[in-house]
Amino acid sequence: MVSPASLRSQAGPRIRPRREGRPPFRVVWQQHWRMYAMLLPALIMLLLFHAYPLWGIAIAFVDFNPFKGLTGSQFVGLANFERFFAAPNAVSLFRNTLVIAIGKIIAGQLVALVFALTLHQVRARLFKRSVQTATTLPHFLSWIIVGGVMVQVLSSTGIVNKPITALGLPAIRFLGEPALFPWTMIGLETWKEFGWGAVLYLAALTAINPELYEAAAVDGAGRWKRMRHITIPGISPTIILLSCLSLGGILNAGFEQILVLINPITYRTGDILDTFVYRRGLLAADFSLGTAVGLFRSVIGLGLVLLSWWLAGKLANYRIF
Repeated sequence: MVSPASLRSQAGPRIRPRREGRPPFRVVWQQHWRMYAMLLPALIMLLLFHAYPLWGIAIAFVDFNPFKGLTGSQFVGLANFERFFAAPNAVSLFRNTLVIAIGKIIAGQLVALVFALTLHQVRARLFKRSVQTATTLPHFLSWIIVGGVMVQVLSSTGIVNKPITALGLPAIRFLGEPALFPWTMIGLETWKEFGWGAVLYLAALTAINPELYEAAAVDGAGRWKRMRHITIPGISPTIILLSCLSLGGILNAGFEQILVLINPITYRTGDILDTFVYRRGLLAADFSLGTAVGLFRSVIGLGLVLLSWWLAGKLANYRIF
């Protein structure tokens, strides 16, 4: 009887089967090295301006002195975090940030969705594209420009208040009344971004099979029924996905907008974490406290981003990794 060992020796060297899947990196590099070379400047900028500054996170745990440097400053542990949470305005900062950020997310998603559904019903192609272009344009304008215009428009003598005062009513102080300031910020952000936010919804709407609408029309379904039973279910994965991913920005209430439009009168309802970090960390040169608050906000934001990815995978079957 022939042993298995002798059979293997007679068969010669064992040939490893070719692995299916990704090719070796050497092959990929030889084929696409020019593409990687084009990415090199962006990679250098990413490492220089985003990765290297992460060393500054350690400022949150020391009593930073610019003259002594990071290594020469005294280590204080979590004292800077405790100092922030003990501040009398810490609760109001969190409340203002959450109110403005959540309001922007909800209003932005709803207005963008309704606008996309309405624009999708328009059949005049030139008019449709003109409206879409006009509503998308404000997204590309800086808040410095938009804020300067809105200060004039929403002032007591601006074009918004002129019809109100003409009726004998008192002028509305949109940017000077603490109770109105957060809702003014939400409204301005929604106006500026709803056209851009509707782009993804419009793309999802164009992916719906037109034959479904034709079949529903033959069966006697009106526009409302077609929207209810075809359009909304067809874009529901996109709605769920965008809603889940927006959770990552729940602590991002819009630093540039608030910084341009806030004033000391509206600090009580308009001051957010980002503006607090700017004032204390840069203007007041309290680098340790500003870094501690920024680090805390970043950690919470990272957790919310991971939660949004998990929810997007569960509810919309969307995976990044």
